[in-house]
Amino acid sequence: MKKIAVIGAGCSGLTAIKCCLDEGLQPVCFERDSDIGGLWNYSDTSRVGKGSIYKTCVINTSKEMMAFSDFPPPKNFPMFMPHKYVLKYFRMYADKFGLLKHIQFNTSVLRVVQSDKYETDGSWDITFRREGGEAHTETFDGVLICTGHHTFPYQPDFSGLSRFTGTTLHSHGYKENSKFVGKKVVVVGIGNSAVDIAVDLSHVASQVYLSTRRGAWVISRMGFWGLPADAMANNRFLFSLPHSALEWSVEKMANFRFDHESYGLKPMHRALQAHPTINDELPYRIMTGALRVKPNIHHFNENSVQFDDGSVEDIDTVIFATGYEYKIGIVDESVTKVEGNKTSLYKYMFPPQAPHPTLAVVGLVQAIGAVMPISEMQCRWFTRIMKGENNLPSESVMKADIEEKRVEMASTYVSSQRHTLQCFWIQYMDEIATEIGVKPKIKEMFFEDPMLALRCLFGPCVPAQYRLQGPGKWDGAKDAIENTMSRSLAPMKTRLLPKNFYIPESVDKFVISVPKYLKSYFIFAFVFFLFFCMVLL
Repeated sequence: MKKIAVIGAGCSGLTAIKCCLDEGLQPVCFERDSDIGGLWNYSDTSRVGKGSIYKTCVINTSKEMMAFSDFPPPKNFPMFMPHKYVLKYFRMYADKFGLLKHIQFNTSVLRVVQSDKYETDGSWDITFRREGGEAHTETFDGVLICTGHHTFPYQPDFSGLSRFTGTTLHSHGYKENSKFVGKKVVVVGIGNSAVDIAVDLSHVASQVYLSTRRGAWVISRMGFWGLPADAMANNRFLFSLPHSALEWSVEKMANFRFDHESYGLKPMHRALQAHPTINDELPYRIMTGALRVKPNIHHFNENSVQFDDGSVEDIDTVIFATGYEYKIGIVDESVTKVEGNKTSLYKYMFPPQAPHPTLAVVGLVQAIGAVMPISEMQCRWFTRIMKGENNLPSESVMKADIEEKRVEMASTYVSSQRHTLQCFWIQYMDEIATEIGVKPKIKEMFFEDPMLALRCLFGPCVPAQYRLQGPGKWDGAKDAIENTMSRSLAPMKTRLLPKNFYIPESVDKFVISVPKYLKSYFIFAFVFFLFFCMVLL
């Protein structure tokens, strides 16, 4: 039985352990904290080298879209889960599949190097130290690095910052708003963390300013009829449309909610040229004046900030929500080199120059969608390779793929510190699924189960689609796909009403033959068509 080192027991590390067990491999997970969860294990303190979230953090992807593919979250969990529910879900996953016994807690990995026998068998030496103990070294057949990338804060330099006498901190160190009551705060950045923190502060601070260079397209978690927007948008049909049509529709829908130009948020880039910002409360906080959008900071004074438009505001605190640097410090740079936040990893996982595919980085990818299913898919692929069921292509093919992705990324996304590992969720999942043999075969499905094929094509591309066939097939996949929306809406149904009490009988008879799951999508398509016509007219 091959022994695999898993470094980190966050969402990626947990699914890595399970995938190893599924393929008959022996996982040994090293976690330097005393508990699982990684980024989602909230703490009132933060430290460099560990992911950090704030007290009011709510995940931006709906529970069905962020689920592990063979373990849907409970029906009674919120549609969009606060961090405590995310951690509870991970605990349930770990208990269900017996993962905890494979984790060595309070153990830090110090170094990962090729063993003396690497050239022969691809093995690695892991040097680790348990809390309060001595360093030890063990040899492993393979290594999965699951340490995440929200660990090393990136803070750009600003003119005059050294003269500023107020408080400065990175969003990595922000926990809750009680320390900022009555303060004047400027939040630098327009990503998800920046906007979430600015909104949180706007409830207690005397004034909050949101400083942005480029602006952003702001998307709501809530779609039509209160359905999860990410589940409605992440479907195979929509992503088969021309890129320009999809981009146009996203912009129109975003502006339909509120006009981005009027609210000072309209960016110079198109909707799919940057990672979207997801927040439901931002427009309201701007409407009430509690939060004001400002351009980029020109320079700092002792007690104030001057913005690019020449305006000057007195400021007590500056919070830099300016992202993170991607580092993999435990492995030699020659193996997993990161330069300017750009990696040279095949499919963002494998060093192409390595003679053996026995080390992979998991979760080091920025997808427009949840990372949990991506990490799971990556681990499924790695364990199949370790088992000898799959193989990587030649070094030249891998390097060509890396370069192709760089060119595509440069032509698709705005150049920034953030857009170096960017990809579309369905596209990337399908790439890896094809390698394993678990990408759903929609055309064949239309002959075997037409209704399931329709759900897979027009409904949410939930992770369970990748458990319908091939290695790791799960008998509950079809049910998970069919009941996605009912599970999403279940926690809201705390006041039961008579069925269809508001729908005229004639209308109800007309739609009764349509499966309940697809009604919303037909209506969505009809509304979208009307909206399209109105815009053209």
